[in-house]
Amino acid sequence: MATTETAQSILSEMREFAAFSPCEQRYIRRSLDVGLGRHDAFRRWARGPAEAASIRTQYVIYQDLKLLRGLLKSEIEGGEGAGLEDLESVMGPLLRVTTFDLAQGRIESFSAFRFLYERLLGAEVRPWLPGAFCGAAALPHIRPERRKDLLQSISEAAATAPGWSMRAPRFFPEFVELEEAA
Repeated sequence: MATTETAQSILSEMREFAAFSPCEQRYIRRSLDVGLGRHDAFRRWARGPAEAASIRTQYVIYQDLKLLRGLLKSEIEGGEGAGLEDLESVMGPLLRVTTFDLAQGRIESFSAFRFLYERLLGAEVRPWLPGAFCGAAALPHIRPERRKDLLQSISEAAATAPGWSMRAPRFFPEFVELEEAA
């Protein structure tokens, strides 16, 4: 029974990823390589000097992920949930990283953002995601024409969820090397 549930969960996550635009899929895989230290993102993802510079900045900005993982883990271990004292320590770095990712123009929806951040930071980040997404999307760093699209992409259910699952994500998309036809 547990194996069937695991398989169904993975398939559901794969279907969700497949529904994202190719641009979002590429950015999510690249960001997971940077944020999880999986591969050399420069070698794998940089198609030119501008993208190499973006990846270099992403490595610097993503240093906050280490801090966030520790804060979120200690919050869960404490068992009391997030209080106002956690607001600045968690939301500050989370908003900074989120703003960087949204400003890149490759994340087009809350769903793609949530998918990425659940993998970068774990299930513990879920309660923080709607606030970070809406806050970053409304900042002047995001082009005005994109703000509306981003903010409209978050459903009322996601914005007002009464609770969040603590089930860890299971599918972590990776780069797939296509072989040349002989």
